[in-house]
Amino acid sequence: MITSVKNHIEQNLSFLNESKLLLAISGGLDSVVLAHLCKALYLDFSLAHCNFSLRAEESNTDEAFVKQLAKDLNVTCYTKIFNTEAFADENKLSIQLAARKLRYTWFETLLEDQNLDYVLTAHHSDDNLETILINLSRGTGIDGLTGIPPINNTIVRPLLPFSRETIKAYAITNGINWREDSSNASTKYLRNKLRHDVIPLLKDINPNILQNINTTVSHLNETKSIVVESLKAVLKRAITSKTEDEIVYNISEFKKIDVPKAYIHEIFKVYGFTAFMDIVDLLDAQSGKRISSKTHQLLKDRETLILTKIRVNYSFCKIVNTIENIETPLGTLIFEKVFEVNKNENHSVYIDQDLLKFPLTVSSKQVGDYFYPLGLQGKKKLSKYLKDIKVSLIAKEKVLILRTLDSIVWVVNYRLDDRFKVTKSTKSIIKISLK
Repeated sequence: MITSVKNHIEQNLSFLNESKLLLAISGGLDSVVLAHLCKALYLDFSLAHCNFSLRAEESNTDEAFVKQLAKDLNVTCYTKIFNTEAFADENKLSIQLAARKLRYTWFETLLEDQNLDYVLTAHHSDDNLETILINLSRGTGIDGLTGIPPINNTIVRPLLPFSRETIKAYAITNGINWREDSSNASTKYLRNKLRHDVIPLLKDINPNILQNINTTVSHLNETKSIVVESLKAVLKRAITSKTEDEIVYNISEFKKIDVPKAYIHEIFKVYGFTAFMDIVDLLDAQSGKRISSKTHQLLKDRETLILTKIRVNYSFCKIVNTIENIETPLGTLIFEKVFEVNKNENHSVYIDQDLLKFPLTVSSKQVGDYFYPLGLQGKKKLSKYLKDIKVSLIAKEKVLILRTLDSIVWVVNYRLDDRFKVTKSTKSIIKISLK
């Protein structure tokens, strides 16, 4: 096995030879064998063991076993004790999800603190088959059918092509001891039920099932690359603008596709959306309709879809009684005394200081707001003005207003109120800029 693992690393994971590695070790068969293989292959690695405090003294014995193994292999060992049940209750997670979150968060911290490059885990081809069956039983797409990725950011799985049977045979042949987790014998969890009841039956039916699954996964990953290229092409046409805060999609590009739901699924699943037919329906919905995931919202705005992160209420208000710089969610309003006027721009305006009445207020727009837009005739509702200049519904939510007690002075970044403009009779000029 050691020759096969060495060849696999040389051909597919050669960067491991030059990296500082953190090996996630439970004390069980798979991770213990991986530790011995890393030592035999002269890789630069440390061990990291999580004590989840879930199996009383058994958890402590596992930790002691790992510490002794680290001494035997002459490598550094990091251990951490977690109150997993309390964390699960606090965050409303299952024990398995809680343990996973605790484990990988700690691993990432260790990578940063100890200047390490990658985390190694001992997932193998049996684990991959279990994962594919779990995904298939719950309903999945091509991502779920490709199983566990061999590389996922800083996580690397060098044993993924090898079976549990091969790993166990190596351990027995080389006199390697390991710990048995008593919870693995229980069929309470779906993964264990598949491991003990379903997969042995599949292996009886087809002894080559693991090899065949690996071949299938390879074919699906090749197909996935075609899908990715197709998605890139659609997104290149569909995205009309992209900033840190929002992405705007041209609806007409989605309507040109024969199966828009398939593309919508692949594009928006990463933002937490699951009701993909609702997004399809949004293409023909009235402007202003929106749907949300836990983290993002999609808004229909005329002929576009606008994707933004969900924010806490954007409402903002700050009151000042003297001319001073004002911090806002959009930046800093800077007040400067000047002696001449340049052209009013979206981000800066010139006003007659004597017309300002304190207190000044900077706030979000309010229902019923109106003003006298500079250069236009008469009074206009703010909502109508923003609609006329085609401000998106998302952008409208962010609009800030500089106002006196009874009048709008400036729709920040859009238009000065005509009543505050500089005229020939102006004696003192204030420039206001947003930076």
